[in-house]
Amino acid sequence: MAGITPKENFLMLAHGGHPEYVPVYTMIGVPYLGEVADVMLMPPIYDQNQFVDGGYDMWGVRYVGAEGTNRATMPDTSIVMLEDIEDWSSVIRFPEAHEFDYEKMYEKQLADFHIDRTRSALKCGPGFSPFQQLVAIMGFTGGLMALAAEPEEVKAMLNAMVDHIEPTFEKILDAYKPDLWSVADDTCAKETPFFSPAVYEDIFLPIYHRLCDPAVKRGIPVMFHNCGHCEPFMDFMVDFGVQMLDPMQAANDLMADKEKYKGKLSFMGGWEWALHMPADYPNYDEEEIRAGVRETIDKYAPGGAYAFYHSGLVSYFGDKTCDEIKRIVRDEAHWYGRKVYGYTGD
Repeated sequence: MAGITPKENFLMLAHGGHPEYVPVYTMIGVPYLGEVADVMLMPPIYDQNQFVDGGYDMWGVRYVGAEGTNRATMPDTSIVMLEDIEDWSSVIRFPEAHEFDYEKMYEKQLADFHIDRTRSALKCGPGFSPFQQLVAIMGFTGGLMALAAEPEEVKAMLNAMVDHIEPTFEKILDAYKPDLWSVADDTCAKETPFFSPAVYEDIFLPIYHRLCDPAVKRGIPVMFHNCGHCEPFMDFMVDFGVQMLDPMQAANDLMADKEKYKGKLSFMGGWEWALHMPADYPNYDEEEIRAGVRETIDKYAPGGAYAFYHSGLVSYFGDKTCDEIKRIVRDEAHWYGRKVYGYTGD
């Protein structure tokens, strides 16, 4: 198909579809050679600055950056905001939503971020990750203990939080009219989930339905981000409407998953920095990096339902070598991804 836009090509992945060329997914929408398949746009409904070192999210969790995360912020582990899950109603801060003209805000953001919706798919989302929020508030040990010992209190807290933000979902959908609905929640470690499928089904599945149903009812594809070994939860993801899943790290059997969920799910991932990082980094061989990209695409692209995504490619603050390797990986994926299906539109 000559002249297909990056947006059209990327949206072919919905329902496990077959694009004209292998898209390159970047999660937050980083362009390359003027092309970006999808971009994230979220209205600033609540006062929150968790992406600033020392800032707070809407619920009152403090976030801090570090040199080793390239200044990316994470919950401050020196602070446990909630010690006892039974105290959640008196500890959690429920912020006030600002009153906006959502359509004017949407138009302003389009202009501010120079987004061309004819060429890039627009994704919005509910901005709530139930498991990650639980452990941000209680710490990992406290959150996991609460899941095991006081599941009804966990349900009550999470549902109260969704009650608070849920009225914004329809307003966002009406004003932004997104191409994709994006939800994220890292419920898994590298080799195994943090809790059982039974806990997922009992506590989290109903929450995910609440987060996704407004988009599903409108026929908007759901994109879900879940790091780690998430295969035990994939059936549930399909149940609450997920059609596109990232980052598909190596602990999952992507080949088997593509076959099992054929016609239902597409996957973004396959290339993992931990498996390709040179042993004597920051020294590296550019051709080895490029060869790893080609091998990944050759393995996972046949049959469609796949977008290339390099997961985990981060380094310490100021590491220019990492930035250059990102460029090399993106360049190879961009051009080689156009060859494997015989695309001739450029």
